[in-house]
Amino acid sequence: MIFLKTDEEIELMRESNRLVGMTLGEVAKHIRPGIKTIELDRIAEDFIRSHGAVPSFLGYNGFPYSLCISVNENVVHGFPSEYELKDGDILSVDCGTEKNGFCGDSAYTFCVGEVAEDVKLLLRTTKESLYKGIEQAIPGNRIGHIGEAVQTYCEKKGYSVVRELVGHGIGRKMHESPEVPNYGRRGIGPLLKSGMCIAIEPMINMGSKNVVFEKDGWTVRTKDRKPAAHFEHTVAIKDGKADILSTFEYVEAVIGENGI
Repeated sequence: MIFLKTDEEIELMRESNRLVGMTLGEVAKHIRPGIKTIELDRIAEDFIRSHGAVPSFLGYNGFPYSLCISVNENVVHGFPSEYELKDGDILSVDCGTEKNGFCGDSAYTFCVGEVAEDVKLLLRTTKESLYKGIEQAIPGNRIGHIGEAVQTYCEKKGYSVVRELVGHGIGRKMHESPEVPNYGRRGIGPLLKSGMCIAIEPMINMGSKNVVFEKDGWTVRTKDRKPAAHFEHTVAIKDGKADILSTFEYVEAVIGENGI
């Protein structure tokens, strides 16, 4: 069932999502060669709790951390660990919070030090495709409009779209209906209506679209071990348009608008 949100509920969701953006900005301050990804997780959990919220990923279906941190060929759901970031790495940081009974969810893929130009282009394209999808999140369109926009934009530039993982509805629960694929055709899927809140999250690979699920039961990596990028916003369909509830402004305040 798809739960439509009231204007009041959307504003509560905006609070949760703003905190996610603030947390990603706080994490961005510490991303550098030599830091262990588990340290980034601790920073995020402390920051979220200090703002009167809880990390919604922690304990979700048994997930043991506050952040999903996925490095290089890992697409999503990677575990924070003792791994020390290296110059040239990229890492997707996916963060969720719960505050006032509603969830927030957003992700950003960061560069560590000097990253190869072709990898930067993958990140830039993935981020741009997120906004192409958001442009289609308006009443009267269907979920397929979003997926078609993301898929077309990325595939025209030579990248591939992961099929096994999709975006989702969001509200009082982290994952609600409907599913929001990053591929598809215009005119198919659930009808978009005012009050719907969805997380749009392109997961784009430099090489093949094929992925492998690792033995930890969570981490998903590219089968060919080429890099993958992941960006995500939570969006409310409201007043005839897509209202982006999450924000990258705190990240960009740290790394700059051109830092990817």
